[in-house]
Amino acid sequence: MIGMGTIINAALTLLGGALGFLFGRALKERYQNIMIAGCGLSTIFIGAGGTFKQMLTITDGALSTQGEMMLVISMCLGGLIGEILNIEDGIERFGQWLKVKSHSEGDSRFVEGFMSASFTLCIGAMAIIGPMNDALYGDYTLLTTKGILDMIIVMALTSSMGKGAVFSVIPLVIWQGLMTVLAAFIGPLMTAHALSNLSLVGNVLIFGVGINLVFGKKVKVANYLPALVVAVLFAVFGIKI
Repeated sequence: MIGMGTIINAALTLLGGALGFLFGRALKERYQNIMIAGCGLSTIFIGAGGTFKQMLTITDGALSTQGEMMLVISMCLGGLIGEILNIEDGIERFGQWLKVKSHSEGDSRFVEGFMSASFTLCIGAMAIIGPMNDALYGDYTLLTTKGILDMIIVMALTSSMGKGAVFSVIPLVIWQGLMTVLAAFIGPLMTAHALSNLSLVGNVLIFGVGINLVFGKKVKVANYLPALVVAVLFAVFGIKI
C-alpha cells in the first residue's frame, strides 16, 4: 500500500508524543528545562555531524572540504526568499491556531515545541527519500527507521516542552504525503549530487534548531527552508562549487 511508510512514521511519532506527555507531567520545571537543553545540545551535534559528513573529504591522504560556496549561496539566497515570504511568521500563526483549537492557551511552550519538533522531523533527506522509496518501490523500511528516531525525538521534546511537539505529526504527514504523491516527478531529480547538497543544507538547518533550543530563538529556521530548493537546483544544473 502506497503511503504505508508515512502512516507508520506518523503512528510512531504519536506514540512518542503520548509517552512523552505522560512522562513530562511528572517532571518539575527545572527537570523539563534540563531536558530541553539536552535535546538542544543533541540536535546541535546531530546537525554538525551531518554537515561535516557532507563537507569533509579525504583526498590523497589529506583532509579537504567541499560545497562551501554552494552552502553559502543556498543559505543566503534561500534565507532572503524565506524572509520576503515570511515563512516563519506563517508557521507560527498556524502553531497559534493549533494552540487555540487544542485548548492549550495556558501552555507557554506550545508553539515553540510544535516548531522545534516539526523542523527536526521534516528537514532532511530521509523525509524526502523515504516517501519516494515507498511510492516508487513499495519499500517503507527507511520511513520505519525514521519513525523510530522521530518517536524518540518527539518523546523527549514532549516531555520537556509539552504537547505542542505532538502536533508536529501534522506537517510530517502533509510533507511526506506530498513527497509520496510527487515521487514520480521529483525522483529523477534526486541524484547523488542533489542528495548530498540537500543533506548538507538540511543538517545546517537542524543545527539551527538546536541553537534555538539551547539559547532561545536566535535563528528563523523556517525562513531558510527555500535554501533546500536552491541546493537541489545546483545539482539539477550540474553546478559544483
